[in-house]
This record gives sequence, C-alpha cells and structure tokens, in this order.
Amino acid sequence: MEAFHRRGMKTALALARSKSAIPSSMVAPQQRQFFAAAYNLAKKVTPKISATEAAALEAGTVGFDRDLFAGSPSLEGLKNKYDLKISAEERAFLENEVEKLCEMSNEYEMYKNKDLPQPVWDYIRKNGFLGMIIDKKYGGKGFSAHGHALVVQKLSTRSQSVGVSVMVPNSLGPGELLKRYGTEAEKDYYLPKLATGELIPCFGLTGPASGSDAAAMRDQAIVVEENGQLGVRATFKKRYITLAPVAGCVGLAVQLKDPNGLLKGKGKEGISIFLLERDLPGLRMGPRHDPLSAFFMNGTVEGENVFIPIDKLLGGQERAGYGWNMLMDCLAEGRAISLPAGAIAIGKLSVTAVGAYARIRKQFKVPIAELEGVQEHLARIAGHTYVITAAQSLTNSMLNQHEQPAVISAIMKQQCTSRGRQIVNDAMDVLGGAGICMGPNNFMGANYMATPIAITVEGANTLTRSLIQFGQGLMRAHPHLLSVVQAVQKGDDLQGFNKGLAGMFSHGAVNATRSFSKAFIRSRSKSNFEGYYESQLGRLAAAFAIASDLSLTMGGKIKFAESLSGRYADVLSNLYLGYATLWFHSKYPAQGSEAVAAWALDNILVDIQDAFYGIAENYPIRPVGWAIHALTFPTGKTYVRPSDKLTTQVAQLISKPSGVRDLLSQDIYVHKDLNDRVALLNATLPKAVKVDEIYTKLRKEKRTATAEEQKLIDEVEAAREIIIQVDSFPSLGQESVTKGWKTEDRPALQDIYGVKKGKNGNAAEQLAA
Repeated sequence: MEAFHRRGMKTALALARSKSAIPSSMVAPQQRQFFAAAYNLAKKVTPKISATEAAALEAGTVGFDRDLFAGSPSLEGLKNKYDLKISAEERAFLENEVEKLCEMSNEYEMYKNKDLPQPVWDYIRKNGFLGMIIDKKYGGKGFSAHGHALVVQKLSTRSQSVGVSVMVPNSLGPGELLKRYGTEAEKDYYLPKLATGELIPCFGLTGPASGSDAAAMRDQAIVVEENGQLGVRATFKKRYITLAPVAGCVGLAVQLKDPNGLLKGKGKEGISIFLLERDLPGLRMGPRHDPLSAFFMNGTVEGENVFIPIDKLLGGQERAGYGWNMLMDCLAEGRAISLPAGAIAIGKLSVTAVGAYARIRKQFKVPIAELEGVQEHLARIAGHTYVITAAQSLTNSMLNQHEQPAVISAIMKQQCTSRGRQIVNDAMDVLGGAGICMGPNNFMGANYMATPIAITVEGANTLTRSLIQFGQGLMRAHPHLLSVVQAVQKGDDLQGFNKGLAGMFSHGAVNATRSFSKAFIRSRSKSNFEGYYESQLGRLAAAFAIASDLSLTMGGKIKFAESLSGRYADVLSNLYLGYATLWFHSKYPAQGSEAVAAWALDNILVDIQDAFYGIAENYPIRPVGWAIHALTFPTGKTYVRPSDKLTTQVAQLISKPSGVRDLLSQDIYVHKDLNDRVALLNATLPKAVKVDEIYTKLRKEKRTATAEEQKLIDEVEAAREIIIQVDSFPSLGQESVTKGWKTEDRPALQDIYGVKKGKNGNAAEQLAA
C-alpha cells in the first residue's frame, strides 16, 4: 500500500510540474497537446502497481472519508443517513447470557491461573459466543456489527481477557473468511462447528519477519504432487497467534509458489490461506506466549515441510494467490469493531468506578474529586470516553449498513486504543495506591498492564498513524487522484486521464478559496452549540482538503516523511472524531452532555490546529509550507483548550450522579453483590453525595445530625472505610505453593550474619554488651 501511494504521488508531482509550464491562455489544441504530453510523462515515471498493492487499495468501501478529502462533509447528511439500533435478540443476549458470563468470570483468579476456568470455557462454547457473526442457518447468532461490539465491550468491562477470547473468533479469522469466500462444502463443514465452539479458531498471519508489514511474510508453500495428490509442502513459523494453544483449526497464511506449473491456471502464486485442523501431521500448536498481565491464550503455529492437500485452500484452488485480497477486505471492517470495543470498555468502567471513587475517597477532609489536579484526570476520562463512544456508534451505524470503511477503520483502531491508553493512565493516577496493588478489589490494574497489547495488534498504532491513515486515505478517498493513477496504469485511457487531471486542478482551486474564506466567515458565537462547532469543523475540513492537494507537490517523498504524514493523519482522524461527536450529541442528548461534548470538541479543534501548524512549519518545500499556513490559518491560531471552569464542570458530571454519567455507563457489567468493589462504589456514590450535603448543612446550621441523617452518615462511612482498603495476602508466588512455608522462611529474613543465634550469641546479649 505504501509503495502504491509513493507511485501515485510521483505521478501527481510530474503532472503538477507539467501544468505549471502551460499558460492559461493556451487554446484548445495546445491544451490537448499538453494533456497528451502529461499523460506520456506520467506513464514513464509511474511504475506498474503490484497485485498486493492493488488489493490493499481496493479493500473496503469509501463514504464519509471521501467527503472529508473533498472538503465538504455534512453533519446533516450524517444525521439523516445513520441511526444506531440493535435487535431485541441482541439486547436479550446482552442482558442474560453476557450478564451470566460476566458473573462467572473472576478476573483475579484467572489472572493468577493464566487461563479461563473450565466452566467459563464451556459456557462460552455452549452459548454461541464464538459464533456471533455466523449466520443462523449454520447455527450462529447472525448478530450485527454493533451487537457484536457491545458483547465484547460488556465482557471487557469485567475482564479484557474474556473479551479477547470471545472477540477473536468473531473478528479477522476463519469464520469471517469462510462467510465471504468459503466454498459451500467448507461452509457446511466448518461453520456449524465454529458456531457451537466444537472448533475454536485462530488465524496465523504474523511471523518474525512480518509484523505490521504482513505482506513480507517468508512462510512458504511449494506446490507439489505426491502419490497422485496435488498439495503443497509448507514451512511456517507464526507467532502472537491468539487462541492458537487451544484452537481446533487455524487459518494459515503463506506465500504460495508453483515453480513447476502444477496449478495449471487454476489459481495463482501469491499469499494464500489454508484452513487446517489441529491434528494435521506436522502442524504444531500449543506453546504459549505470556502477554503482559493478560491470560488469554496466545502462542505459536509452526511446521516444517508439512504436506497440505490443495483442497485445504480456503475457497478452493481457485482462491490460490488471493489471500491478501481476502485479508484486506476483512480487515477493512474487523478492526473497526473489536479493539475499539475493548478501549471503550476501559473508558466506561473508568467513568463508572473511578468517577465514583474520586467522590468517595477523601484527602485533606474533602473528596479528591474537588481537587483541581484530579479534576483534570476526570475530565479527560469523561471527554475521551465520550468521543470514542461517539465514534463507535457512528462507525457501527456504517457497518450495519454493510459499508466497509477501510480508512475509517484504521482511524478507529488507532484513535480508540490511543485514547483508551490515556484514559487508563488517568484512571490509575486517580486511584493511586488502590490501582497498583493487584487483588480481587483492583478493577483497573490488569487493564493498565494489558493496554499496550491493543496498541500493538492489528497494525501497530505508530505505523497506522504515520503510514496508513493519510497515505491510504489520499489514494482511496481523494475525489480525483485515484482515477488519474488508474488511467495511467491502463496505459491507453487519455480521456479518463484528462477528466481526472482537470478535476484535480478544479478541486484544488475550489478548496483553496473555500479554506481561505471560511477562516474569516466562520461562526464566532457558541450560543448555538451545534452551529458553532459544525462551522469550525467545516472550515477545517476545507483546510484539510487544500492541504492534502498541496501534499502532492512532494510526490512519493510524502510517504518517507512519516512525521508529516502523521500530522495529516491527526487532522483527518480528529475531523472524523469531531463530526462523530456532533452526530452522537444530536442523537443521544443527556443532562450534561453538551458540556462534555464542548470539552471534547475544544480539544479536537486545538489538536487539528496544532497538526496544521506542524505541517506548515515542517513542510520541506518552504513556499508550499507558507501557502498551507496562509490558506489554513491566515489570521493565526484560533482555538484554545477548555477552560478550567469547564474542566471542573465535566469532572463533576462523572463524579456525581448525572445524565451523562448514565449515558457513558451503558452496557457495562456491574455485579449484584456489593462485596464486589465496582458494585459497592456504584451503590455508594449517590449516598456519599447526599452525606456531603448533610455535612455542609450541619456546619452551616451549627447543629448535630438527626437520627436519620446519622444513619446515612454511618452507612457511607462504613462503605468508605471498605473502599479505601487494598488487598494484602499472607503469601504470594512461591510462598503460597511451598508446603509448610511460614513468614520467617523469606530469604531476606535469614540470619546470614549469625546475629540471632550462633557464634556471636543472640541479639539480646549483643545489645546488652
């Protein structure tokens, strides 16, 4: 994909330079000569696009991301087109089977044992958790994208590892690939087994040499014919494969080679996917990785010179060589669902539990929620959770309409997990010691330790931001660039080339005018909440469109300028999140939501502004950098971070009962037993607020509490005393498994100097001496 983008940029640069040499007064024949010359030049400088690059480019669909690159997004269009719904069946599953699975899951015990217990695995398999995306005709649930996401989200508020164990079979893997590309025989055999959990699936893609650059895999399968049977001899070494240690089948991606032409035109060489069961001779699945604090199954898939019959190709022999296309299509949808759901789970758990903890926990005789330093953390928790919840809702609305937004999917993965990391860091800062001591009462520590996993998998965030979002988006979603490049690749489409090139220059002129003018005529008053922020985002979208057009002046070098490409990605992703926030606020208003949305949007505007300044100041062609600055921020910096007053207001909204706290606590798990720490926090919060009001009233009126008031005070103080405690254990690690162990057996307590007894006498005698 990156190479394809560089080639497109090289074409665009050659065209821009050719155009600049032609005076506007040229007559039509001379213009035709120019276009022909430009076309010939473009064909010379543009290398042929490989099948792998084309597959990445063609994956998924384009929708609202194209509106952003065109500089003309419409909030009204989003509101009219997208609504978010789940079925009654999905809601019932969330409130019954998911609720029960959460209740069964003891995070700390599983953390110690490094696995889900047998009853939990049995419940997952028997109740269809592994077949949510499989059609009902095969015994699956047939859930929508949003229904699937809410299941993963709710489970993850109880245990991220349980959420992952359910997530993977319903994400990129054999189930999704079979649905789209499997033969009828494969579907009939595998899908019922996957739906019931008879076969637990995994997918083998990543290897030592192919992480984010998955197409660089060196696992090979050579086509052979042995004993009259066509097949391959495959050698592969996969790692980081979730569920591999317990999987009954694996989708294995390898580079297929056919040096002797045995395929005979049925299929081709290239990345291919084989669907293998665990008992295949030579296939090794079992060794585990130990991913930080997480206990979901993750390990290796390996084999040397393994014979695999050709009929094990997923989709049949005709699909040989088309694995990369299949993977890109599935990834265009999958990474918008599962990992964002896990990040949102952390956000919603933090709103519910950390918000309550900050109100109940006191220092310096006041709730820590009243300390401005803590309020900064709480406001970020609320604001980021609101934004990623909004983005999830809008994106899942798109997916429910069978869109596959590849660029938006990349934005969702990177932005949701990055903001999730900020949320969990803030949550840990508020919890302090309660967050760092592991035990049954620590509801955040495991989330904190496991967060880097989500940052890394399904495309590391660093590369997703600096290489994919803007690079793929520019080629895929720009209104005209792709048509120009495709015309060049055809080699004989001068008419299409002319049309695309003319469109590019017209598009640039329109956006230059629009960006510059909107910098002056944008709304200045926040009295109309939606109108104000839509005006700012519309102005910045026009600025993004012209800045994107001007990026073509760098040619392919823009892809090597990863810091610059990353700043473009920051603008693009924040524009999407901004529109998602406005859309969500209009669809789901709640008491206090305008304040949280305003806090979030003010930060988004500043983030976009900072990214534009970074682009202009670091653009290597300095006149173009000056032009970007003049067209995007001609009057200088416009936006500022939220005020301290608004920050306090937002912090109060999640540390006291409120409509927005309820909104951001939907579809999470809270245990019914008040011995559970999150349940106790949630139940105590409204009472603690009432008790604080009583204390204020007593001081003001200079009296003692009534019997009824004192009863409530005693109840809250008793709960507060429990809540501020952290777990401690008589023994840990090897101590707890060593028979007859006692405290004095700890190595550091051993009398290595003989001061307690022995040659120098006992301690009392030495002290007397």
